[in-house]
Amino acid sequence: MSIVVDRCLVAYVDKLTKILPIQTYRVVNQEMVISVPKEYLLFVLTFLHHHTNGFFQLLTCISGVDYPEREDRFEVVYELLSISHNSRLRVKTYTNEVTPLFSVVNLFPCANWWEREIWDLFGVFFYTHPDLRRILTDYGFEGHPLRKDFPLSGFFELRYDEDQRVVVCESIELTQEFRAFNFSTPWSNN
Repeated sequence: MSIVVDRCLVAYVDKLTKILPIQTYRVVNQEMVISVPKEYLLFVLTFLHHHTNGFFQLLTCISGVDYPEREDRFEVVYELLSISHNSRLRVKTYTNEVTPLFSVVNLFPCANWWEREIWDLFGVFFYTHPDLRRILTDYGFEGHPLRKDFPLSGFFELRYDEDQRVVVCESIELTQEFRAFNFSTPWSNN
């Protein structure tokens, strides 16, 4: 059964690659995964949403991943669901700190929360988003905490001062060497 489903998915994606600007594709656990250039993301998602052979009208999730060693360090993943065809599709695109992605809120209204979350935690800007502001961190928060280069302890420390009986906010200055981690263990023979 799974071989037949995989063949159908591969045949469908093969046809999609002839009409859409898809960079790579593969089938993982009977789900299609495609990569598209960031310039064509909105076009591809609109096509998949409206075309009757796909009819991916449900956006179930948008997530972000940070790969700092890559030129386009942020991978943004859109999880789509077609209820009428009982299939899932994962669309990946890549961007960097300065290149924005087009917002898909007009196509999928539920994308509002996820785009704001990715903006807040990773710093990926979504062009034409109706209300792009922080959603999980404070308005005065500096930086984006899910980036790999964000300090583990943050930039500020809040502590209660017993003498003054107030909460004191102090900046933290730790060197990057403090974050280095050695993967060997004391009980191994490395």
